[in-house]
Amino acid sequence: MRTIPLLTLESQIKRGFRRHLLGLGFSRNADGGLTPPSGSKEAVRALHAEQRRARLAAEKGFVATEWPKLKEYFADGSDVDPTQISPRLELIASDTWQSRLFRLASLTWSVPVSQGYGRRMRFLVWDDFNGRLIGLIALGDPVFNLSVRDEYIGWNAEQRRQRLVNVMDAYVLGAVPPYNSLLGGKLLASLVRSQEVRDAFAERYADATGIISKTKKRPELVLVTTTSALGRSSVYNRLKLKGSPLFKPIGFTKGWGHFHVTDSTFDQIRQYLKRKRHRYASGFKYGDGPNWRLRATRLAVQLVGLRPELLRHGVQREVYVCELATNAKAVLRGRHKRAKYPDLLSAKQVSDLARERWVEPRAGRCPEYKLHKRDAIVELLRRTPVRSAISLQVATRGSCAT
Repeated sequence: MRTIPLLTLESQIKRGFRRHLLGLGFSRNADGGLTPPSGSKEAVRALHAEQRRARLAAEKGFVATEWPKLKEYFADGSDVDPTQISPRLELIASDTWQSRLFRLASLTWSVPVSQGYGRRMRFLVWDDFNGRLIGLIALGDPVFNLSVRDEYIGWNAEQRRQRLVNVMDAYVLGAVPPYNSLLGGKLLASLVRSQEVRDAFAERYADATGIISKTKKRPELVLVTTTSALGRSSVYNRLKLKGSPLFKPIGFTKGWGHFHVTDSTFDQIRQYLKRKRHRYASGFKYGDGPNWRLRATRLAVQLVGLRPELLRHGVQREVYVCELATNAKAVLRGRHKRAKYPDLLSAKQVSDLARERWVEPRAGRCPEYKLHKRDAIVELLRRTPVRSAISLQVATRGSCAT
C-alpha cells in the first residue's frame, strides 16, 4: 500500500475540514471561531446530518443482521397500554444480546450516540406489561472541565479532582417508538433519580480503585449531569414530580467540540499523528484523560496550520443537573462525608407518578401512537438515514408537541 507523503496528508486534512464546514453552512466570526447557520433545533439536526449518514452507513450490516433477531423487543402501538406501563431497569454488560439491542435502539437518535467514557452503566428500560423496550439510559464519566457544573457545585480545582468520582453524566437518555410519542422521554429522565440507579452504581463502583490515582475512592452517586443536544430541552425543563424539580438547568456549554469533524477526516488525523509518532494516534483508553478525540483533533488542527478556534462550533447546549442526594453539594465540596437519600423513590414509584403526570394525558390527546408498527424503525433507517432519524425522535407538531 502506497504511503501518502506527509505534506499531502496535511493538505487533505485542511481541504476536507474546510470543505465540510462550508457545506454545513458555517461562517467564521471575528474571534476566529465558527458561527452555525441557525440556532434552531432543525438546524442543529442538519449539522449532524453527515455524521448520521456515516454512522448508519457503517451500521448497515449490523442492522441487517440483528434486526430479525431483535425486532420482537420493539413495540407496535397496539402493544402499549398507557395505563399499564410498568418500567424495569436492566443493567447490561458488553458483548451480550442486550448490548446489541442497546446499540440497535440507539440508532434511532437524531444526534449520534457516543460510546461513553471511562466508567459506564447502560440500562435497557423494559415495559414489564408487554415485554417490550421503552428506552435507554446510559451513564458515563463526566468531562473533567465543565465550568457551569463546577460553578454550580462551588468547586475549586482540588475539590473537583478528589470528588468528581461521585458524579456521572447521562450521555444517552430517551425513549424509542412508540413510547417517545407518549412523553416516554420524561419518564426515562425521571428514572435517573431512582433507587435502582443509585444501587446499581453502589454495587458496581463502591470498592473501585481509581485508574489514575490508584487509591480507593469509595464513591457515592450524588449527582448526574446531562446536556441537551439541541439547545433548550422540552424534556428536562420544568421536569417535576410531586412538585420537586428532577433536573435543574444550570447554564450552557461554550460551544467547543468535534461533532463537525467527519469520521473520514478524523481517520486522516489519526494517520497523520501516527506518522508524527504522537501517542494520541494510538487510540483512547481510560486513564489518558477525557475526550481523546477532541484533544487529538485539536492537536492535529494546530500541526497542519489551522486555527484551533475551528473546533469552537458555536452550538451551545443547555446543561442540567439531577441531585440524587439531598446533600449533594455538601458531599461534593467535602463538607459532608456521607450522602443522604431520604426521598429517593423506587422505579415503580417514579413510573406511577410519571404515568399519571405525563403518559396517560398524552395518550388521550394523541392516540396516533397506536398506529405505529415496529418495522417502521428499520425501514426508515434503511431508506433515508437523515430523515429517518429525525422522524423517529421528533414528536408530532401541534397539540402533540412536547
